[in-house]
Amino acid sequence: MSRIGRTLAVSLMGLDGYVVEVEALVQRGLPSFVLVGLPDTSLGESRDRVRAAFAASGLQFPEYRVTVNLSPASLPKSGSGFDLAIAVAVLASAALIDPERNQKVVYLGELALDGRTRPVRGILPAVVAAKAAGYRRVVVSPGNATEAKLVDGVKVLEVVSLADLAQKLGAQVDKVPPVEPAAGQVRPHRQAGPELDLTEVLGQPEARKALEIAAAGGHHLLMTGPPGTGKTMLAARLPGLLPPLSEREAVEVTAIHSVAGVLRAEDGLITKPPFQAPHHTATPAAIVGGGTGLPRPGAVSLAHRGVLFLDEAPEFNVRVLQTLRQPLERGEVVIHRAAGMARFPAEFHLVMAANPCPCGQGWGQGQACKCTSIAKRRYFGRLSGPLLDRMDMVVGVEPASGLSLNKTASGESTAAVARRVAKARIRQRQRFAKLGWRLNSQAPGAYLRSQVEPGTYIDKTLRRSLDQGYLSLRGADRVLRVAWTVADLGGQDAPTSDDLDLALLLRLRAVS
Repeated sequence: MSRIGRTLAVSLMGLDGYVVEVEALVQRGLPSFVLVGLPDTSLGESRDRVRAAFAASGLQFPEYRVTVNLSPASLPKSGSGFDLAIAVAVLASAALIDPERNQKVVYLGELALDGRTRPVRGILPAVVAAKAAGYRRVVVSPGNATEAKLVDGVKVLEVVSLADLAQKLGAQVDKVPPVEPAAGQVRPHRQAGPELDLTEVLGQPEARKALEIAAAGGHHLLMTGPPGTGKTMLAARLPGLLPPLSEREAVEVTAIHSVAGVLRAEDGLITKPPFQAPHHTATPAAIVGGGTGLPRPGAVSLAHRGVLFLDEAPEFNVRVLQTLRQPLERGEVVIHRAAGMARFPAEFHLVMAANPCPCGQGWGQGQACKCTSIAKRRYFGRLSGPLLDRMDMVVGVEPASGLSLNKTASGESTAAVARRVAKARIRQRQRFAKLGWRLNSQAPGAYLRSQVEPGTYIDKTLRRSLDQGYLSLRGADRVLRVAWTVADLGGQDAPTSDDLDLALLLRLRAVS
């Protein structure tokens, strides 16, 4: 007896999937089950799950030496999603099924001890990887079938148990035990709720304008002001100003949520820009990703193509805030671990909100603030200079007057502003069509500076701000980006002096 059974599975490294050939060899020798090919702990425990599932399904596990190899052997592999492929490979090697029937089929699923199949995380990117490698048939648990079917052009077969699958592959199973499908992952309940609209925000014309600019050009925004002035309301309405995700973006965003284990597959692809608002007690791993073994995506990646909102930003741990610098600059997170490296996209609008001081009352005249100047400096000192330098705009959100209580609506609706944002984004896409960028926030500073003619008002103003220390070179580039976005919103071909003045005003506002 020396036959090699082969099946296919997928190993995920971040969002990148790699098709893995699972080989099983049953040969004479002392009974043992050896798993090789850089498996992690959860994958190494697959041996016990597969053996127990065989027994519960009425299948005879080979009483010989069983060796399972996961190829390529140099690629780290993790998770319980290889269980199904390992079991099928053993069935083929033991001549319990026809090995030809599982050719070019990818198996993704975990096995319970009673033989049931359990859903696993990351099915969407795994199926996408299988399709990209030329495989059009996948076998999954019923709990993953809806998610797997989001990928067009792939035939999805769902099996409730190992016995059910073995029988479909031609194994002699006396009776397939009736089993209930295994429960899926615990996911947060997501209520639809009403659409948030800007008309619900009373007053705040400057903050509303800054929000529109942020949406149009992909800029980052810091809002300061006392509690109850509408900072959180404004931030929550930013996703409604952003255009719907394209099909490619929707698949990418949905794949990130799948890997994180928070996807509700029954809702289909995520087509609206996501909104993430982590609590100020969040750890660095929760924000940028991490965990034991191969890393998982954090809030910055779950906010990809959407909005990351940090309410009471100075209350966040300084280490957490510093981790934002890489994704803000590069648009991705690269996490290195001993088990391997994971790369997650992280292009998001960062919106931070902060009170003027620890008590929140240090704004204007007549406020009952008792914070000392040292306490105020220490409070805002948590927002480091390098982080603030990466914020495109800083806007004050002032307390509303008593007259505002009588108003039922304020300013334009979300739909009206979103139409202007969409037109501005079309202008940017057309301008950068041959350069590989989509938004003003992605345009390199060298390119933007090359568009400024020497001796003009814009050139002189930026040079003076640099010489006087009001702006760093990075800050000057960000002012130019905002000025271009203001011009795009106004339907202009290039920024005017008024556009630059507005961009400078939004950049240089004091934060304390």
